Amino acid sequence: MTQQQYKQIFKNDLKEYLLSHGKVDERLPEAPDLEALWLKIGQAYLPDGMREYNSYPTVALGWMMYTGMALAKYWDEDWEVYGKVENLYTYLLGKTDYDHLDDYIRGKVLQLTAEESKALELLVGECASRTYSQIRRLRIEPSTNDAFHAFLGALHQMYLFGIAVELKTLGYRMTAIG
Repeated sequence: MTQQQYKQIFKNDLKEYLLSHGKVDERLPEAPDLEALWLKIGQAYLPDGMREYNSYPTVALGWMMYTGMALAKYWDEDWEVYGKVENLYTYLLGKTDYDHLDDYIRGKVLQLTAEESKALELLVGECASRTYSQIRRLRIEPSTNDAFHAFLGALHQMYLFGIAVELKTLGYRMTAIG
């Protein structure tokens, strides 16, 4: 399977789940500024994500969704400033550490109440669990090119859905044209 095929599997599942909970619109957002950052963000995140994946797969996946949310918030807040940051993932890590990235993003970046934070923690946890379950169902041999492509495809979708969820939370609505 190609990385694109893996991405489509994860995208379909996440979209269906998040749509059913009203967290994204049928038409997903187009955020070219944020999508253009994926390569840099993914490359910076990959060593951390790979290190954590074997012991904490849902953390490795979920933290990427939080990263997408943080970037969407920065985009909405002041892209003139944040758009100039060399790598926003390493910027976030400079504010905290990997183990506390979720807490930092929920508390300091998204500025959620305790109740909102708990709800988001559950949502991201479910998205990460669903994606990990999808990976396991594919029965990919560990430490292979296929395993790497599936993991990278999963991270990319978690990033994009983090962006989509946060943009909808911020009030952006995607409607069909026509």
